[in-house]
Amino acid sequence: MRQASLMWPRVASGGWLMLALAGVCLMGVAPAFAQDTVPAVMNGLATGLPALVANDVADGSTSYSLSLQILALMTALTVLPSLVLGMTSFTRIIIVLSLLRQAMGTQQTPPNQVLIAIALFLTFFIMSPTLTTVYEKAGNPYLNGQIGAEAALDMATTEMKKFMVKNTRKNDLTMFMDLSENGAVEDAADVPLSALLPAFITSELKTAFQIGFLLFLPFLVIDMVVASVLMSLGMMMLSPMLVAMPFKLLLFVLVDGWTMTVGSLVATYVV
Repeated sequence: MRQASLMWPRVASGGWLMLALAGVCLMGVAPAFAQDTVPAVMNGLATGLPALVANDVADGSTSYSLSLQILALMTALTVLPSLVLGMTSFTRIIIVLSLLRQAMGTQQTPPNQVLIAIALFLTFFIMSPTLTTVYEKAGNPYLNGQIGAEAALDMATTEMKKFMVKNTRKNDLTMFMDLSENGAVEDAADVPLSALLPAFITSELKTAFQIGFLLFLPFLVIDMVVASVLMSLGMMMLSPMLVAMPFKLLLFVLVDGWTMTVGSLVATYVV
C-alpha cells in the first residue's frame, strides 16, 4: 500500500506533463487553423451574401431570393396566432363557447382543448370562401410567378378587409375612423387596417357577449326554479347548482343545443 501511494505522485506528474505538452501543440496549431479557416469562412459569407439580396427585375418589380422568402415565411408564422385572433371569426366563437360552458355549470367539460378545436374548425368553415378567394387571386398567381410579393399581399389584404368590413358594426368602425382622423371612404379596400382591426375586434366582443347573455337566460331560470324548490322544502344545506346541473344537461340535450349554438354562430356572419 505504501509503495502504491509513493508511485501515485509520479504517475500524476507524468500525466500533467503530457497534458501540458498537448496544450502547447494545440496552441501552435490553433493560429494556423484560424489563419486558414477565417478567410475561407469570410469568402463563403461574401459569396453567399448576394443570395440574400433582393434583385430588381426589368419590369420594375422586385424579386426576392429563396432565403428571404423563407425568412418572411418564418416571420409570418410567428404572427399567425395574432392574425387568427384578430382577423377571423375565432374570437367570437371561443367566447360564446366559454360562456356556454360557464352557464351550464360543467366547470371544465368540455375541456379547453376541445373548445379550441371546435372554434378552429368552425373558423375554417366560416372563412373558407374568403380564404379560397385569397388563394385564387393572390396565392396561386404569386406561386406561378404571375405577380410579385407586394401585389399578392395587397390583394390578400383587400379580400380580408372585405370580410371584416361586412362583419363590423358601423358605429364601431365610424368611431375608430374618427379617432384616427381618417375621412370617409367609398370602398372597403380603402379602409386602413389601423382603424379596421380594433373596430372588428370590438364588434366581435360585443356580439359574443350578446349571444352569451341569451344563452345564459334559460339556464338562469333553471337555477332559480331549483333554488326556490329547495328553499321551500327546507333543504338549504343542499347546493342548488348540484341539483340543477342534471336538469341543465337534460334541457340542452333535448333541444339539441350544440347544433342550435353552432348553427346560430355560423349564421351571424356575412361572407
